[in-house]
Amino acid sequence: MKTYLFVLILFSLLAGHAFAQDLEKTAGSLKNDALTVYISASEEDLSTDFIRKEIPVINHVRDPKDAQVYIIVTSQQTGAKGTEYTFFLIGQHEFYGLADTLKYISSPDNTLEKTMDAQVHTLKMGLMRYILRTPLSDYTEIRFKDGIEEHILDDPWNNWVIRLFLGGTLRGEKSNKYTNIWGGFNIARVTEAWKMEFSADFGRTVEKFETDEGEITSLNQIKVMDALAVKSLGEHWSIGAKAHLGSFTYSNYRLKYYVFPGIEYNIFPYAESTRKQVRMMYSTGPVFHHYFDTTIYDKMNEQLWGHRLDIAAEVIQKWGSLEAYLGWKNYFHDWSKNNLAFRGSMNIRIAKGLQVRFSGGVSMIHNQLSLVKGGASTEEILLRQKELATQYSFFTDLTIFYTFGSIYSSVVNPRFDDLNRW
Repeated sequence: MKTYLFVLILFSLLAGHAFAQDLEKTAGSLKNDALTVYISASEEDLSTDFIRKEIPVINHVRDPKDAQVYIIVTSQQTGAKGTEYTFFLIGQHEFYGLADTLKYISSPDNTLEKTMDAQVHTLKMGLMRYILRTPLSDYTEIRFKDGIEEHILDDPWNNWVIRLFLGGTLRGEKSNKYTNIWGGFNIARVTEAWKMEFSADFGRTVEKFETDEGEITSLNQIKVMDALAVKSLGEHWSIGAKAHLGSFTYSNYRLKYYVFPGIEYNIFPYAESTRKQVRMMYSTGPVFHHYFDTTIYDKMNEQLWGHRLDIAAEVIQKWGSLEAYLGWKNYFHDWSKNNLAFRGSMNIRIAKGLQVRFSGGVSMIHNQLSLVKGGASTEEILLRQKELATQYSFFTDLTIFYTFGSIYSSVVNPRFDDLNRW
């Protein structure tokens, strides 16, 4: 009897596992037949992350040539100080010849959530004529069925994305010359299971002044390399590690590097991160400092151990949006050497046409281990060549928006918009 029960239970488990695999393969094959879309839009006009979450029935591609539908999103201000969003849908490959132009006009007192929801609705309606010509048409309604998760088609790059950048500024006059050069790269691979990112940044700023006493030169350099690896552990948990290597002339770091493993918990499922999230992360690890000049603690090199706790929250609702961050870090060898930072922003719709946006931040600074012994000269202070001792820093912004007048003025008239004042 026991043997019979054991065989029955084992058979049930194997059958259930096989059935789950069949469902996963079915969903995957359906997703492979979904419409491929490329969206060209600025982050100010459209949140592509939000679109991916809200319209999972399409596949997003990075190369416009691979897309069956090419979408261009633009915006212009209306006479009522609202925003007119235009969605140009252009068919490619088997959809060549199909094209649509859709418009959505956002009222000036719309919240971010209302605008984003309307953009999603507009795109859903516009994409229906293309989706109806794909195998997913049998599984799609005006309201898309649940159960099809985000998925990226197989590609030779295996989801790796590389970005390079280089820039510079040159300006001057007879007694002053300023040059600034910066550049770097970013390599990232982001999937549901893993997030990996490698980046390098450098900057060099040189400013020269001609005075009666001769030429004064100010030099500041930054060289930074970062690496991040994060593994998903379900809807709420993730683990990972961050490595950092940098050199900063202003802060007296000839070389600073550390490796911080950590764990993160999100109160809300990560799938809802485009609307709301409250993430808490703890990390700890070794920190190594090598200085240009002797510090106020008579150090040229230090090997320390530090840890940090970070809490980040973001909520987008009909009343407006809220973002907040709280971070605390210190060194184990001396708990008085710590830093507590808070920053946040809030956008609230008070009444029709009236919105208030407040942002600010404050840091309590007690961990300036790299301060140069002997302080800084007047010249170095004015040229911001050396970091000065401080116990806090802060910033704040407050903006009030009020719009009134005709709510029917949706006409776009861009005449003379780009004409500069004489």
